[in-house]
Amino acid sequence: MPYTTNDIKSIEAKWQKHWDAYKTFKAQADVTKKKYYVLEMFPYPSGKIHMGHVRNYTIADVIARYKMMQGFNVLHPIGYDAFGQPAENAAIKHKSDPAEWTDRCIDQMHEELKQMGFSYDWDREISTCDAQYYKWNQWIFLKMWERGLAYKKVSSVNWCPSCQTTLANEEVIGGACWRCKSQVVQKDLEQWYLKITHYAQSLLEDLKQLEHWPLRVRLMQENWIGKSFGVEIYFKIKGDTETLTVFTTRPDTIFGATYMVLAPEHPLVKKLVSGTKEEKAVLVFIDETAGKSKSLRMSGDGRKEGIFIGRYAINPVNQEAIPIFIGDYVLMEYGSGAIMAVPAHDQRDFEFAKTHQLPMRIVIQNPQEPFELKSMTKAYEDPGVLVNSKPFNRIGNEEAKKKIAEWMSKERMGKMTVHWRLRDWLISRQRYWGTPIPMIYCDTCGAVPVPYDQLPVSLPKNVEMTGQGGSPLNRVEEFVNVSCPKCFKGARRETDTMATFFDSSWYFLRFCSAHNDEEIFSQQEAKYWMPVDQYIGGIEHAILHLLYARFFTKFLKDLSVIDFGEPFTRLLTQGMVLKGGEVMSKSLGNTVDPDEILAKYGADTLRLFILFAAPPEDQLEWNSDGLEGAWRFLNRVYQMVEKRYVKNFSAFDSKDQMLDRERNNAIKRVSQSFEEGFKFNTAISHLMILANAIDKYVGAGLPRLPDGEATSPLRNAIETLVLLLSPFTPHLCEELWQMMGKNDATIVKVAWPSFDEAALKQTEVTYAVQINGKIRGQFTAPVFATQEQLQKLCLTDVHVAKYVPNAGAIKKFIVVPQKLVSIVV
Repeated sequence: MPYTTNDIKSIEAKWQKHWDAYKTFKAQADVTKKKYYVLEMFPYPSGKIHMGHVRNYTIADVIARYKMMQGFNVLHPIGYDAFGQPAENAAIKHKSDPAEWTDRCIDQMHEELKQMGFSYDWDREISTCDAQYYKWNQWIFLKMWERGLAYKKVSSVNWCPSCQTTLANEEVIGGACWRCKSQVVQKDLEQWYLKITHYAQSLLEDLKQLEHWPLRVRLMQENWIGKSFGVEIYFKIKGDTETLTVFTTRPDTIFGATYMVLAPEHPLVKKLVSGTKEEKAVLVFIDETAGKSKSLRMSGDGRKEGIFIGRYAINPVNQEAIPIFIGDYVLMEYGSGAIMAVPAHDQRDFEFAKTHQLPMRIVIQNPQEPFELKSMTKAYEDPGVLVNSKPFNRIGNEEAKKKIAEWMSKERMGKMTVHWRLRDWLISRQRYWGTPIPMIYCDTCGAVPVPYDQLPVSLPKNVEMTGQGGSPLNRVEEFVNVSCPKCFKGARRETDTMATFFDSSWYFLRFCSAHNDEEIFSQQEAKYWMPVDQYIGGIEHAILHLLYARFFTKFLKDLSVIDFGEPFTRLLTQGMVLKGGEVMSKSLGNTVDPDEILAKYGADTLRLFILFAAPPEDQLEWNSDGLEGAWRFLNRVYQMVEKRYVKNFSAFDSKDQMLDRERNNAIKRVSQSFEEGFKFNTAISHLMILANAIDKYVGAGLPRLPDGEATSPLRNAIETLVLLLSPFTPHLCEELWQMMGKNDATIVKVAWPSFDEAALKQTEVTYAVQINGKIRGQFTAPVFATQEQLQKLCLTDVHVAKYVPNAGAIKKFIVVPQKLVSIVV
């Protein structure tokens, strides 16, 4: 009988209940067993899983099940990244409590994840909005505070007017908030920062250890950390005692600097223009720039705006007075907030100079194809030799970098130094739904940390949220007004909450002992399970989450609570799910609801399709026809077991060796697909080849054997097919395994099959026979048969004999080895 929708529902419900009842996937540390920790980036609980979730979590589940069958002690947990702006926005919209909204979403997502049959250890389920979790966020913060790694300062920050909160640079994408897509502006606020720059060198250096991470991710982090060797050059202000410091990696171009550009936020700007005729226009420009996001100002798109401030700087190498501008493309936090502009050799400076009619000077010439200023349509940025740079003329520019840097250091015009692109991490957020920062402000004692024995600082209940006026916590007097832990006088609690990336920067460690009330995590459990062997998530987290997780791991190692410095040994970044060439999105109206697919086809069909449609790292284009194909294949396997295994259909013994070879080949190829980059689509292709071989074997025209038993090769092949398929479609394969009379509690406890290399060696091959250009028959011969042997075997075939009565009739006998015999008669 066919595998029906009713079969799907009953089979999947049956085995999900079985796994729950027997706690099949419960993980326990056991030093006698080799561990394997597989983890996907945990979801934000928005209420319903989407196809991106389905793909990500199915990939992880297949890996987990494969490793279980290999005998590993597997930890595969799940939790929810539950704090964040969407819950607060929903609470504002529906006038509800964000905690209640989040809990409902978690409950819904929990059930949907179970319906997919994922092999989670549900006893370790966590939620970051649980006070017993964020208590340890606060513990980490206080440890950082004690070591000078958490501090507060006033600075210009990215501000989202819609979310009414600050954003880290990494959270501004294309000038817009990464969550709500509103345009981001600049605002001066006193904010909390974490000193990630303290770990810049180790974060950069240890990328070399991550050989199992995608090269693209490592390069993105390397560029974001941005270690640069160069020179700090001192430019005196003409007619003033002030000096501007500029960092450059191109000291070879110093003789071509024809103007300077400062960030509008540079602390000297307002002082330099005070009382001048340019002051009013400069202040207007500063205000206008404040309305632009940093990411937009940094982008290479669009015209770069600037204004002359009426002052000049002295180039120390030639004593030329060069004009000073402020420009929107220079940021205070990069370098020193000031650049020397060399328009002939930097495209951005070239465009700015053209716009403002500023002078240019060629100082690096192409010796093969010399050029002049009047012919330049863009900056010359390639290597060359120095000109107009006495006493360094005719030196190659790479050599000149070192010589000029040493000369300037010796003459005290500057100093050789290292700069980093990485900046400290802004974690303050002016919202309710996040971890409260555990600090208290006292007029007498200043900033005082909350004592450890008073953690967690819990969020108050029933807080009114309007979406206006900053953090709602400011208006909760019973939360804000507290006693100073030092002097016991009246004090005020910090009302900023932590960025949600804080929560996800260490959750993988909490899973090691998820409900430990006494410590952040059991050091013994973490020593056994960590680091994560296989981590899975989107490329969009290459800089944000992954960099912060590495930072926290290094900090916790310095605290001596762990003994490793990198959290994730292997990283897989899965591609997005598309429909009609666009990423699935509610706003585009091109989403596919997993619930609808589950109702019609079941979880196993969806799992098989989403893994077969594309390699894990590639984008996946949704195709309903592919679902039908996956459904038909699972029907074939179901009927194969029911009709050919359980009901004992058999085949001729002459095909046994060929089928056994296909069985062993499938084991080898599917195993390689797992071990060589999780090429699941390739693995499924090999399973289909094995299924075809089984059908061909049975279709050889056989009666049922007298004893009612299927031949051993057929039974072995079907058993192998079900075992190899089980990580991909676990519900169906559990049922088929039971139908075959196996007594194992669950198929995931059955050992992954091994292959026999000797069985893969082919001893016979089938030749097609072509007579006078037409195929007339076929025959089987030993692999290494001679031409004489092939001719004798060929003539014994009854179909060939009709056209070739004897060897004497053959004019030509041509052999295409192991494929074809062509006869001309």
